[in-house]
Amino acid sequence: MAQTNCTQVTEFSLAGLTEDPVTQVNLFLLFLLTYLVTMLGNLGIIILIRASPHLHSPMYYFLGNLAFVDLCSSTIITPKMLVDLLLEKKSIAYAGCVAQLFLFDLFAITDCFLLASMAYDRYVAICHPLLYPLVMSPKCCFQLVAGSYLMGLTNGVGQTISMSTLSFCSSSTINLFFCDIVPLISLSSSDTTLSHIILTTAASLFGVSSILVILLSYVAIIPTILSINSAEGKCKAFSTCTSHLIAVSIFYGACFFMYLNPSSENSRGGDKWAVVLYTVVTPMLNPLIYSLRNKEVKEALRRHLKMK
Repeated sequence: MAQTNCTQVTEFSLAGLTEDPVTQVNLFLLFLLTYLVTMLGNLGIIILIRASPHLHSPMYYFLGNLAFVDLCSSTIITPKMLVDLLLEKKSIAYAGCVAQLFLFDLFAITDCFLLASMAYDRYVAICHPLLYPLVMSPKCCFQLVAGSYLMGLTNGVGQTISMSTLSFCSSSTINLFFCDIVPLISLSSSDTTLSHIILTTAASLFGVSSILVILLSYVAIIPTILSINSAEGKCKAFSTCTSHLIAVSIFYGACFFMYLNPSSENSRGGDKWAVVLYTVVTPMLNPLIYSLRNKEVKEALRRHLKMK
């Protein structure tokens, strides 16, 4: 009955990271540099893979798509955050919040399934090398990537529907620097049962399933590598997995801390830096991890630099 007098908000206020002006300027410069490195790194990976014929393999096909997703997910969050660091009033229109939520959740789950596809690719390459060309055919790779984007789209639509069922009467201040479904549910003055069901279902179906694929892949990969007789063979096999393992560890580590850290429901003060790692820093790290630890990528980069 109380909700009948509720006036739906037209914009949300964003708490941001800090209110200290000096810190805001320092963070602006730091995150601007981070964003530029993210753009250059991920665009560089995409261009290098497309321009290098010997990188036209399933692993680099997935990596190119991962770089594209990282580029997009960073662009959804970071430019708006940079602008807000320079403004006294930090706000976002309701429609802008819906769009940001949809795109963020789309690319977040797409990222999860691309990492899972890369783990499956390493499993087939190491555990069943003779079947690799047959199993990881261009058609199969396309289906895995398309399926990743489809899962992301499903999650984005689901979380957008979740937000559309919420009403915001008592407060319109999001204690974060972008629109995320968890603080929006906490902020809502209406019944959040459906939103919690959608969030839990999405986490179970998408998050758990992608993690399970990665875990099962490496449960099979590690004994296979350890069974290789030569030390050189073991090192070579491990080297094809280390970049992926580092990327997975950073992505899921930040993700788990962001969503599973048992902080109070309405306050995410201590979690904001985990959110920064998840949304701003991780997209920058992936191209650095794959370029610095991958001999084929470094060799392709050297060839193109020599050509110029």
